[in-house]
Amino acid sequence: MSSFQSKFDPEVWRVVSQIKAGRLMSYGEVARAAGFPRHARMVSKAMSRADMPLPWFRVVRSNYSLGFEKGTEAYKQQSKRLSDDGVVIKKGKAIPLEVNSDTDLDELLWRNSFI
Repeated sequence: MSSFQSKFDPEVWRVVSQIKAGRLMSYGEVARAAGFPRHARMVSKAMSRADMPLPWFRVVRSNYSLGFEKGTEAYKQQSKRLSDDGVVIKKGKAIPLEVNSDTDLDELLWRNSFI
C-alpha cells in the first residue's frame, strides 16, 4: 500500500462507516469529509479495499444516481439496500429520507447546489 493510500483509505472508511441509515453522501462529499478534496474518483477503490463491512451502498454520484449501471447486479443490490434503509429510488436516482417523497428531485438538486 502506498503512503497516500495508507492515509487516504482509513479516512474514507471512517467517513463511510458513519453514514447513517437513510442518509446519502456523494463520492466527492466523502473525499472532502475525509480531508482529501479533489479525490472523489479514489473513494470507490478505497471502499473496495476495506477489511471491514462498510455501508458502501449509501455513497452515490453527485447527482444522486446510483454508483452502478442500471440493470446490473450491483445496481440491484445497491437499490435494494437503499430501499431497505427507507431511501426512495426514482428514475434511477436516490431520494434520501430527509426529503419528502413528493419533492421533485430536479428541484432538490437545483436548490442544494446553492446552499
